[in-house]
Amino acid sequence: MKQGLRLFAPLLQPVAAVLVGLLVGAAAILIAGGEIWTTYAEMWKGAFGSFYFVTSTLARSTPIILVGLGAAFAFRAGFFNLGAPGQMIFGALAASLTGLYLPGPGWLICIAAILAGILAGGLWSVMAGYFDARFAVNLLISTLLLNYIADLFAGYLVSYPLRDTSGSAAMAQSAMLDSSVWLPKLFRGMPLHIGFLFAALLAVVIYVLLKRTRVGYEVRMLGGNPLFALYGGINRGTMMLGAMFFSGGLAGLGGAVEVLGSQYRYIDGALTSADYAWTGIMAALLARSNPLGTLLAAVFLAALQTGAMGVERNTEVPLEVGAIIQAALILFISAQFTYDFWKRKRGSKSHGTAV
Repeated sequence: MKQGLRLFAPLLQPVAAVLVGLLVGAAAILIAGGEIWTTYAEMWKGAFGSFYFVTSTLARSTPIILVGLGAAFAFRAGFFNLGAPGQMIFGALAASLTGLYLPGPGWLICIAAILAGILAGGLWSVMAGYFDARFAVNLLISTLLLNYIADLFAGYLVSYPLRDTSGSAAMAQSAMLDSSVWLPKLFRGMPLHIGFLFAALLAVVIYVLLKRTRVGYEVRMLGGNPLFALYGGINRGTMMLGAMFFSGGLAGLGGAVEVLGSQYRYIDGALTSADYAWTGIMAALLARSNPLGTLLAAVFLAALQTGAMGVERNTEVPLEVGAIIQAALILFISAQFTYDFWKRKRGSKSHGTAV
């Protein structure tokens, strides 16, 4: 009995957070003049009501899963990487440029574009880690500020030197990639592409890496007790740069698969307005940095977003009810996470931003 309780104990907080979010959403539905059960039924139909909607939800969850896995890995190592939006933007931009200008067969360009996205996101993330290790620049602040630089720089490129003049003049975007470079769809006529399988496989790989390998043990030790890790001979600086590259690389991969599998070009503001990166970070927090839990949490949050679109189509309740539920989730999770962060900081006066 006690063993069973210990097994399910980590699920209590995420389940409680979801219930609180749904209760707050119910209150918002009542205030908007809707009926709770009808609205939630429409939300379910909008997310899973048909095979097309299921594939739409899974396609939307793909970049969220990848960003969430990167954030979860950094959290496990004790580093709070909030630069996923910028890392995702650079990953998407690098994939677009590689897809447009690298010569060769389509399959080779596609692989090169994916690798370019990983490399771009990873290097952008490592820069923040280097600032922390070399100059003690707070990682929270540097990763946040680098997001603005990445967004504005990419916006400038697709607004001027790389702008597609043959497309819509109202949108700043690069030229469209050749169809031979696109990621293949899993089902004909459906939006789900092979990037979802990559994301699901990576969730399993990272789970095994953290649980069953020496590197995973060192990552967990550094995140759980930085001083003990230091006494155990773990080089914090090296581990930080490695963890930040891995985390940023996954965010960059999220941007790359979104370009290669869904948008087929870089569109200014498309990644930030869809909120993939922050939703991915929320998925990691909701799952308490468990990779498999992050996968499920990302699908759940994507379902909230696609389901909210169905609610707006079929009821008088506005689309924003899904955002209200997510905001309640963030509030509940952030309170617990901030408390844990504060407890660890009280117990450790270590240098830098390790938590």
